[in-house]
Amino acid sequence: MTPKPADQDATDPVRVALLGCGNVGGALAELLTARQDDIAARTGIRLDLVGIAVANMDRPRPSGIAPEQFTTDSAALAVRDDVEVVVELIGGLHPAQELISAALRAGKSVVTGNKTVLAVAGAELAELAAAHGVDLLYEAAVAGAIPVVRALRESLAGEQIVRVMGIVNGTTNFILTRMEEDGVDFDAALADAQRLGLAERDPTADVDGHDAAAKAAILAALAFGSDVVDAEVHREGIRGIRAVDVAYANRLGYTVKLLAVAELVDGGPELSVRVHPAMVPKSHPLASVRGAFNAVFVEGAGSGEIMLYGRGAGGPPSASAVLGDLVDASRNRRAGAPAPAPKRTSISMRPQLDLRSAFYLSMDVADRPGVLAAVAKVFGDHQVSIRAMEQVGLADEARLIFLTHLAREGDLLATIDELRLLQAVDRVSGVLRVIGEEE
Repeated sequence: MTPKPADQDATDPVRVALLGCGNVGGALAELLTARQDDIAARTGIRLDLVGIAVANMDRPRPSGIAPEQFTTDSAALAVRDDVEVVVELIGGLHPAQELISAALRAGKSVVTGNKTVLAVAGAELAELAAAHGVDLLYEAAVAGAIPVVRALRESLAGEQIVRVMGIVNGTTNFILTRMEEDGVDFDAALADAQRLGLAERDPTADVDGHDAAAKAAILAALAFGSDVVDAEVHREGIRGIRAVDVAYANRLGYTVKLLAVAELVDGGPELSVRVHPAMVPKSHPLASVRGAFNAVFVEGAGSGEIMLYGRGAGGPPSASAVLGDLVDASRNRRAGAPAPAPKRTSISMRPQLDLRSAFYLSMDVADRPGVLAAVAKVFGDHQVSIRAMEQVGLADEARLIFLTHLAREGDLLATIDELRLLQAVDRVSGVLRVIGEEE
């Protein structure tokens, strides 16, 4: 860490540069200006915002900030001599990665909410921070105001984590909640989310699972010390979820959620990191997480089960998480030592096809004798055991609904492939993993 000048007192303000002034950056700037005295009284740290880098000087900005504090030269601000802590809230991979790297090399501590950078280059940046004796903190990158990063990094640092499983994308949780509670289809629920500002005009990152996959990679690194990048995370989104399958799940005692999961398979040593929709029993704590809220469920060998719940997105909640990291980084600089860096280790990944889960399947078939027997034979041929089955009449067709016992994913996919070849099967349209007592 850059040595503290001899004439610098521990009570001197910590000088902060902010890169990005969007929803989160703007909320943070307002906190640092309007509540500077209150923050200092509560934390013992006075934070002095000395510069804000923006892409467009003409956009409206938070009130109470002098115009001369704004600049379009983010590269210069990130390494400016009078700056001690850099807050990066630009988002995206470039130029954010280069700005963070430059700041760390210049001896600045960095606070970021950038899940994309961390999921791609988190290990590299952590090594860079350690080499220069500074902090790289990122509480806001995973679940907004929910302190899951701090819990895994500090409170549970000595715990043997078995699984981290959560709802980490508020947009998809809102959509699935609307589909369950109001019986609307995916497109109508998405349109509602966009109208309310909960989904972007292009919702790809949310509904196709990219956002959750980046967060899953970060959680895996924290919980297990693994250098997982988002490209290694198995990813499935919610575009294919039908209202009828959400309704069936509800009637069977389940709710459908998009889950991010990082776990030691069968207790270890192999790791699985994945994002996919799943049917969650209504008795499970995650089933009660509704609307745009997030929750992360942590299972430890000694601690047992812990759930952290709260608002996972939005300007003020995320700014609150950034502020917490900013206070920690500032305290560490005044103390002359960064937070302990998480230990990294190499963990092999279990192939997705070798994972075991219970499954829900629905299919539309011709309503004639012998069809059910032919379908059941395909399940048996691939070693997929049926736990429960229901048949619903649909004019000249029937809808068959199956719940399986635990099955290898590769066997389940082979079953589906063969079912689609049967002349009597019109479509296999609903396939969901089921979490519950058998796991």
